[in-house]
Amino acid sequence: MNPLRHTFINRCQTTTPRPKEYPALPDKLRYLDIGCGGGIFAESAARLPNTLSVTAIDPTPEVLKIAEGHRRRDPKLIEEGRLTYLNTSIEGLPVPSQETEKYDIVTLFEVLEHVNAPRPFLESILPHVKPGGWLVLSTIARTWTSWVVTNVMAEDVLGIVPKGTHEWRKYVNEQELRDWFGKREGWGGVGAVKAMGVVYVPALGWKEVPGGEGWGNYFFAVRKDF
Repeated sequence: MNPLRHTFINRCQTTTPRPKEYPALPDKLRYLDIGCGGGIFAESAARLPNTLSVTAIDPTPEVLKIAEGHRRRDPKLIEEGRLTYLNTSIEGLPVPSQETEKYDIVTLFEVLEHVNAPRPFLESILPHVKPGGWLVLSTIARTWTSWVVTNVMAEDVLGIVPKGTHEWRKYVNEQELRDWFGKREGWGGVGAVKAMGVVYVPALGWKEVPGGEGWGNYFFAVRKDF
């Protein structure tokens, strides 16, 4: 899914209207990757030429050991400040005391559908995004098609993920996210909310599906106002 993740992030930054009085995008971006797991996205982001730093967090020490093992194999990733792993949850990460400590891109990939209380969880993320920065996530819509694909096919029939990995009731619809951010002051100004449906095609990988955000896996992004 990584190529689509980067495509979506780049699309958010380059196709969203930006009034002339607003500062230009920084030349080097600071990332915060929440629920980084084994570091698949964090590593790829840290290798980009326009990345200043990546801070990747996860509350599970076992997966961070795997991520650290990968990091030490790449000279690029062990450059000071390039990629930092922290064994913490977002709730345990100190809230930045000044704007320069906040992040240009905060990512939350394949995490929200496992959270018991998504609203307070998202609230804990918002202070880490700098003005003009983006919160970018991927999750699953709560529809009958997503239940068939993730719970029946992926877990029961194909067995490609462990049984019990997904709880359909925790899935969040794209419109629910739009409505929630629409009530948050300072988020999602004109044109600053994006969504993209995606689907996994066997032997071909993840592909973009126009309109797919309404029935299955999707990306969602919202920009913090300046």
